[in-house]
Amino acid sequence: MKIENSYTGPIFIIIAATLWAFDGLIRQHLYSLPPITIIFFEHLIGLIILTPFVYKYVLATRLSKREWWLIILISVLSGLLGTLWFTTALGKVHFISLSVVFLLQKLQPIFAITTARIFLKEKMDNRYIKWALLAFISAYFVTFPNGVVNLSTGEGTVIAALYALGAAFAWGSSTTFSKMLLGKVDFKVSTFYRFLATLIISFPILFLFGNNSGLISSLSAPTTTQFGLLFLIAISTGMVALLIYYRGLEKTPVHISTILELTFPFIAILIDMKVNNISLSISQWIASFVLVFAIYQIARLRKNLI
Repeated sequence: MKIENSYTGPIFIIIAATLWAFDGLIRQHLYSLPPITIIFFEHLIGLIILTPFVYKYVLATRLSKREWWLIILISVLSGLLGTLWFTTALGKVHFISLSVVFLLQKLQPIFAITTARIFLKEKMDNRYIKWALLAFISAYFVTFPNGVVNLSTGEGTVIAALYALGAAFAWGSSTTFSKMLLGKVDFKVSTFYRFLATLIISFPILFLFGNNSGLISSLSAPTTTQFGLLFLIAISTGMVALLIYYRGLEKTPVHISTILELTFPFIAILIDMKVNNISLSISQWIASFVLVFAIYQIARLRKNLI
């Protein structure tokens, strides 16, 4: 099947990755809430906002059993487990360097590319491999000044690392399953059911992991300010970003999409410079320009894929 000769898909994916780069700035103010509580309310608010705009498409769509299973699988992997595992890993930064957590999360494209080869039979040529490798290396040096990773160890190092690796697997593999779903279901409908399924799945989890006081206090935990932040997440880095991402993924092969998502560390570093007055090292500046160039070359490859 000939893929539409357009840069629309890659552009949408880069926009979504840019929005995700702002996610940490918002979520850091929700540190007092259990991760599962954040997930539940983020999806509840996002679904409430999204429904009036997409309900006509949802009512007109009939899903097959296979598509329902894909939605459940994507929701469990991406909506629930990926976020829970990554948040848990970050919560153990007193045991493991934050940079190590992000380094392990950078393995996400490997899982996405591997599953795309297995389930979607996506083709890759030598040009892609060359630019993808350059993007990987550049993203590493953008994230870690001079390429130095703090490998300090401690009591919880292995546990935190495994959580981060699990998140990389969950998000990477769900990219492929999302692509499989988008091949049959419109991106607006896919986003709606992804949020609905995650909301339903996360609700009973509140009983077990919301916090030590039980479901009621988990549901009532967010303050007015925190609800405002959850609303902000929904209309920016959450529901809206996912909607944009699915629009791009609908038109872009997984192995290209997952590399374009490396836009995230580049934007995140620039945000960190502005907000926290962090200066880039020379190696980070060089790597940033190389990363942008590699991503541009990968986006160009898309129009020649069959």
